[in-house]
Amino acid sequence: MIPVAALTPFEARIEHAELAETIARWDEAYHGKDAPEVPDDVYDGAKRRLAGIEERFPELAAKSPLKDKVGAAPSDGFGKLVHAVPMLSLDNAFTPEDVAEFDAKVRRFLGLDGEAPLAYVAEPKIDGLSISLRYEGGTFVSAATRGDGAEGEDVTRNLETFPETMLPRTLGADAPAVIEIRGEVYMTKADFLALNRRQEAAGEKVFANPRNAAAGSLRQLDPGITASRPLSLFAYAMGEASSPPAPSHWLYLERLRAWGFTVNPLIRRCDGIAGLLAAYESLSEARAELPYDIDGIVYKVDDIGLQKRLGFVSRSPRWAIAHKFPAEQATTLLEAIDIQVGRTGALTPVARLTPVNVGGVVVSNATLHNEDEIARKDVRIGDTVIVQRAGDVIPQIVGVVPGKPRGPTSFVYPEVCPVCGAHAVRPEGEVIRRCTGGLTCEAQAKERLKHFVSRGAFDIEGLGDKNIEFLWERGWVRSPADIFRLKARNDAEMLQKLENFEGWGKRSTEKLFESIRTRARMGLERFIFALGIRQIGEATAKRLARHYVTLESWRAAMTEEAKEELTSIEDIGPSVAGDLLDFFKESHNAAALDDLVAAMTELGGGVGDAKVIESSASPVAGKAVVFTGTLATMTRPEAKARAEALGAKVVGSVSKKTDYVVVGADAGSKAAEAAKLGVAILSEQEWLALTGG
Repeated sequence: MIPVAALTPFEARIEHAELAETIARWDEAYHGKDAPEVPDDVYDGAKRRLAGIEERFPELAAKSPLKDKVGAAPSDGFGKLVHAVPMLSLDNAFTPEDVAEFDAKVRRFLGLDGEAPLAYVAEPKIDGLSISLRYEGGTFVSAATRGDGAEGEDVTRNLETFPETMLPRTLGADAPAVIEIRGEVYMTKADFLALNRRQEAAGEKVFANPRNAAAGSLRQLDPGITASRPLSLFAYAMGEASSPPAPSHWLYLERLRAWGFTVNPLIRRCDGIAGLLAAYESLSEARAELPYDIDGIVYKVDDIGLQKRLGFVSRSPRWAIAHKFPAEQATTLLEAIDIQVGRTGALTPVARLTPVNVGGVVVSNATLHNEDEIARKDVRIGDTVIVQRAGDVIPQIVGVVPGKPRGPTSFVYPEVCPVCGAHAVRPEGEVIRRCTGGLTCEAQAKERLKHFVSRGAFDIEGLGDKNIEFLWERGWVRSPADIFRLKARNDAEMLQKLENFEGWGKRSTEKLFESIRTRARMGLERFIFALGIRQIGEATAKRLARHYVTLESWRAAMTEEAKEELTSIEDIGPSVAGDLLDFFKESHNAAALDDLVAAMTELGGGVGDAKVIESSASPVAGKAVVFTGTLATMTRPEAKARAEALGAKVVGSVSKKTDYVVVGADAGSKAAEAAKLGVAILSEQEWLALTGG
């Protein structure tokens, strides 16, 4: 694999897009279906590789689905509950250097030097299902899963089957009027084995691991089934609280114990990096003997006041990180090498392996990255290879096992697309071959449709990969607009009889059409993301929607003349702007977009305006703000984070559309440009007075 430091911008952009698509699919399988496609180590490796690419190429960071996406949308089988405070996931650390960098980032954000005292709490990372328990007036009222981080499944009835000793129904008199207590529902190793024995004896489904067993048991529509399963609960975090129950996380855990919750006894308070790493080593040694599964250790800044200052960065808190345990390896036979064609036309080699158990998980596929990597490692069909469950990306082949019989011939990489036969071009100095067939390539067209209906995009229930393939093969859906005209087709042999095809039924067909109808009205940010424009992920789509507000203004601005304004938007650089403008330069893309909007309108829908004002009480909601110079009371990242939390649009350069320029000490050209354009200039104190800071 090419190290991140050696990637060209083109290579980085291609790999970043493909990783993003892969991770989105894994998220849906893990969080939405309790059926993970890959081990945790593999998933973590993919996220780590993505983060490394984003760190070296910041312009790609804005497109990452990991920035705004957490888990998967709640299942339709349950009611939904909105989390007052989002349930976010954690960034990962894998090495002592990663932990040191986490500590350094916290200090930089807070403006603390390396010698300033900074306490942390280290907690075992339980491998279970995250849960949020809401108490009002000290009484338990509801429970929700993580879901997509903003909205979870209402599993209150299922949690009510837990005994009082595990889930207190009332808290003490010292409880806040409202508090959300968060934790992990899990299953011990012994209980998992016993459950599987009972399931097997009854001829019912057995579970792959304790995490799946716990998640599947909790997410039962029949609470009686949940009650029959041996579940456990650790409490360890806090969501919404009407008043702070404690000044520090350590003292909050003590309060949880006093209220009757089980708090993991291995949690410890640590001072500095050395204390964190000592906790990691201790837990790593004890891991095999623990009665439950863990996959790492979580470090949290102890001071809750500092946690509030640090806040969140899209999908994760700045004040916490998960230090994961290392990968495992095994050897197996490389049976074949397949070439997959992605949504952007990239040809990616995938190794098909004799299934092998790597650390308790069966692996049958692994990445080979690109043709240079195949040549460098001289990997051949028929080789015995070393497979690793983590590392830099998805399950990967580390190399060939020395001394074993070799495959007869080196692999010859195709120079034409294996799907459409178009030339597969590899520009000089780049590593990715790409099909030049564009939308004439069935593989690319189908992958774009799958992206369009995916969870983060239009989220059309009943149009998974299998059904997209089904409708494509019959010529019924070839573009997004076709989806919204599906029910109106008059082919006598098709939709009226759709329920007669294998895998379809009257109920599923009616449900599909209803889902399509309800998705005919879509918010601008999801509409933009669903178009599948290269480098435009969920986070970038949201920024574009907030900046331009309406579909009409966004489309009108997608011209070369507007490039300066486009690149002034936070996290949108020349590369992302270039891909956006290139999309609109193609007349067939504009025509397809117009056709899509027309089809949505025919069903009584359309594209809704972006929700810009996030806080009606904020005087800066929807305003474009530039920060320049050195601030005295907070660091620049903290200032930007606070402004965005108030609904402001933080931009990187000054233009006529800028509302405020906030200047600190040694403000330079941006302050001068603001004065020249007549833009309002605020001192730091004036900004704080305006925003109530």
